[in-house]
Amino acid sequence: MRSFNGTLLRTLRLFESVSDWVGRAASWLSLLMVLVTFAVVVLRYAFDLGWIAMQESITYMHAVLFLSGVAYTLRHQGHVRVDIFYRRFSKRTQAWVDLFGTLFLLMPVCLFIFFISWDYVASSWSLFEGSREAGGLDGVFLLKSMILVMAGLLVLQGLAILLRCKLLLGGYIDQLYDSDGSAEGSL
Repeated sequence: MRSFNGTLLRTLRLFESVSDWVGRAASWLSLLMVLVTFAVVVLRYAFDLGWIAMQESITYMHAVLFLSGVAYTLRHQGHVRVDIFYRRFSKRTQAWVDLFGTLFLLMPVCLFIFFISWDYVASSWSLFEGSREAGGLDGVFLLKSMILVMAGLLVLQGLAILLRCKLLLGGYIDQLYDSDGSAEGSL
């Protein structure tokens, strides 16, 4: 049983490291967005130049940043939550709340988003959909694919939450939390 829990702990850390890596990689898009936005403004107002593709790239980066960063935010408990009662609960009670919330809210919503978006994304891929604007970016199908990636990343982080809850409820709290009581690896 001990080796099974060790395997669960390693799997948990793997899933959470994927969320961390993707979130940190996506965070660089915010800097790139600022730089491209600055360039668009300077080119437009100082040189009277503009490119639709450059302007659309800002929208693309913004969408990718949020769609790929959502699991990272969930991992680090950055989403808005009503925690009037939750923060006063013991770690064990919080684990039960997280377990039920993940099983009955997060997972069904993610699966719904995935399945409802599948035909939308597949249709876009079948056309290799591009921008409707002349001179725009041709990767709309790739951007739409991020909806499926987002749902997949959230499911993966949801599985990590379920593993964390299982381990916590099984008595492995020392391996899951730092000495200050915060979740291991959280900000």
